[in-house]
Amino acid sequence: MGPLPVRSQMGLMGSYAQITSGRQSWSTAHRIPLHRHDQAYVAVVLCGSYEECGSRGRLRASPGDVLLHNAFDAHLNRFRHTGAQILNLVGAGPARGFGLGRVTDPDAIARAAERDPIEAGVRLHEQLRETACTPEDWPDILAHDLLSNPGCCLKSWAEKHGLAAETVSRGFRKVFGLTPASFRAEARAQRAFALIVESEASLVSIAAAAGFADQAHMSRATRALTGLPPATWRTSNPFKTAGTNAA
Repeated sequence: MGPLPVRSQMGLMGSYAQITSGRQSWSTAHRIPLHRHDQAYVAVVLCGSYEECGSRGRLRASPGDVLLHNAFDAHLNRFRHTGAQILNLVGAGPARGFGLGRVTDPDAIARAAERDPIEAGVRLHEQLRETACTPEDWPDILAHDLLSNPGCCLKSWAEKHGLAAETVSRGFRKVFGLTPASFRAEARAQRAFALIVESEASLVSIAAAAGFADQAHMSRATRALTGLPPATWRTSNPFKTAGTNAA
């Protein structure tokens, strides 16, 4: 079965941002606001550097790094003093179980993409290795903790780290473009969606595992995220099929 018609749907932040395969050049000090794509893709950094903050935490990328995105991931981008040139490959995912990887020869992947995006995807996955993301400050640590445990209590977290709740909310939003509470809700919805499409567990058990009050609460969150109810993803799941074929 072909892909579901999600492109015409609306996500949590409005309509989905379009993404196409090919090179993109971004100028110095450019910033892309928080946005969401409805397709899985990878971004290979060819030159320059930038920072991405979103569904997989804060990722700092330089030449040779690869940022992996699942369908419906959300993020913002900040291009620092160097700007950056990036090769996007749509359909080279869905992303593996990590957000940041590295390849040894990004230029070879870029040359292959000029001939055939499918060949570029094959070369990418041959070279791709996971890169560890080391937290550098408390917003990094909080994002990591919220992704690991979407039920994390923000008040307790702030007290444990010697920070005022207002400082945590304001400082986190400055980095990620949304409050810790909104980030936690996003993480919970993302976790539920992943379990819906990747596991055979019941929707009731998935709701409990993802930290929702009940199945109805989870259904509303995942529908807001993807534009479609959980039952639809259960009956037709092109992303899971694509991941199986890529492996």
